[in-house]
Parts: sequence; C-alpha cells; structure tokens
Amino acid sequence: MQRETMMRAAVYHQYGAPDVVHLTSVPKPIPNPDELLIRVVATTVNRTDTGFRSAEYVVSRLFSGVVRPKFPILGCEFSGVVEAVGSRVTRFSVGDRVFGWDDARFGSHAEYRISREDSCIDIIPDGFTFSQAAALTEGAQYALHDIRAANVVRGTSVLVYGATGAIGSAAVQLCKNIGAFVTAVCGTQHTELVRLLGADEVVDYQTQDFTATERRYEFVFDAVGKRSFTECKHLLKANGIYISTELGKRGDNVWRALAAPLLRRFDDGKRVLFPLPLTKPEMTHEVRTVAASGDFNPLIDREYSLNDIVEAHRYAESGMKVGNVIVRVSE
Repeated sequence: MQRETMMRAAVYHQYGAPDVVHLTSVPKPIPNPDELLIRVVATTVNRTDTGFRSAEYVVSRLFSGVVRPKFPILGCEFSGVVEAVGSRVTRFSVGDRVFGWDDARFGSHAEYRISREDSCIDIIPDGFTFSQAAALTEGAQYALHDIRAANVVRGTSVLVYGATGAIGSAAVQLCKNIGAFVTAVCGTQHTELVRLLGADEVVDYQTQDFTATERRYEFVFDAVGKRSFTECKHLLKANGIYISTELGKRGDNVWRALAAPLLRRFDDGKRVLFPLPLTKPEMTHEVRTVAASGDFNPLIDREYSLNDIVEAHRYAESGMKVGNVIVRVSE
C-alpha cells in the first residue's frame, strides 16, 4: 500500500493498563458522501478513553466489544482541519477549522478521522487554539447534561465536588453562566484557580470538611464520583438532587436513581438522579456558543505528543490532572 494511504494511529486490541496502547500504521480512512475527512491536530485522553481502554466497568464492553475492542483507535474529542468532504456535505468546506466529539466510534488518536456532517462537530470559535478546541466537548457536554437534569436555573444553589476536573471545572463555569450560586470543592493548591472560574464560594477539602457546612443546596454534583448520596444527603434542601458521574459502590447511584420515584415521599423528597448521557449535535453547538461568548474556557493541564500517548493515558488516570490532558497529533 502506498505511503499516502496510511497514517499513524494509537491502537489497542485488548483491554488493560495504558501499555496496551501502541503506535502503528493503519489505512487512512476514506469519507463517504455524507462525511468529512479531518486532519487531526489535537485530541485528548479523558475519563471516557481510559474507562473504555481499561474496561474497569465491565458494562462498557457491551458498547466497545465483549472480548476485545471493536474500535481499536480511542479518542472521543478532536480538533483539526477539514481535508476532504463527501459529495453530499454542505455545512463544511475544505480548510475549515473544526472540533467535535465521538463517543460511539472514537477514532481521534490518529492523524486522520472521518465524521458525519450531522454528528457532534462544529467550527472552532474565533480565538481558540486547536488545543483549547479539542478540550471543549467531553467535560462541558457531560456537565451540561447533568445540569439540565437537575433543572439548574438562575438562583439555584449548587455544590460542585471535584471542581478542577474536566467535568467539574466545566460545571462551575456553566452553572455561573446560568446564574446559579456555586460552591466549589477542591484541593489547597487549586483554590485560587477555581475562584477564577467564577465560583462564589470555594471549600478546600484538605483543610475543611465540606460536609460540615451549614449551607444547603438544591443540587449537589459529585463531578469525580468519589462521594456518596449518604454522605451528602444532609447538604440538600427539600426536594434536592444529588448526581454523581460514577456508578457508585456496587452501583448504588444507579439503584437509588431507579428507586427515586418510590422514595421521594421520604427524606423530604431528596433523591439521586443518574441521567444517561446523550450525544446530540445541538449540545456541541451550545457549548460552542458559550465558549465563543467567553463564558466557558476549558482547563488544560498539560500536553503530550502522539509519541507519548501511553504516558498521557497514565497521567489522565493518575488522579492528579487538573482539567484536560491534550495530545498534539500534528501541527
């Protein structure tokens, strides 16, 4: 096969630790009539990527492949340049700077990818670098989905635990954009950073017990999945909502959410929701709009080259990252 028909990609053919990922040459994809061929400039390694790679939650294999991965190239976030368009594509043109999200087929940890015109893809906002644009979607879309589920409106009191993660930092900014009162919980070294995100109140969990506050909230959002409804229930106002980004111990958050309609008569209506994330192009467009207005800017921790993709995976799941981990694929 000729060189120009091949591309570099980070692939994995079995589930496990970061070392299952390796660089190799694979065929360059060819777009169908309703698809774009995108030269990937930047991507991320995020919780979705590391979760599917490790298959820590066995249920993920129902989507990614029971025995081995169906889609061997990870990477659900991307930014890049449109290199070719199919004959039926009308929204985009060759040379457009685009960003997007694909948590169904992944494919962004490679020099090129294809995306359907009607998928979660949009034009990069003016003033955003490729690295910033690559980090626009995962954290913001997950946060926005849960904020909507909790019916956050102007004046809603919100507590965000894990305010420096990709999802948590997006939640702080998006809730403030709505007009909510936001208490953000983070570690000592990041308190000033979280204030700059717009939090009305910052609690340092290393020096304070955030559960001991006398303030009460309509929405408690555990953006890193490290707490529980039992620990946070007393922080909720009557009819308050608790949402976690993780299943919880033995799937506790899922079972409590399923039982919520039956349990609302107890505990002053306090309940757990576990909204299943939906991938919608309209949400990507909404994130773009908020970013373009200056009300959302994704946090970036550090950048790696594609050659160092394994190290990027290790760091992304180390529990130390602040915001997003970027992988530069090309210039």
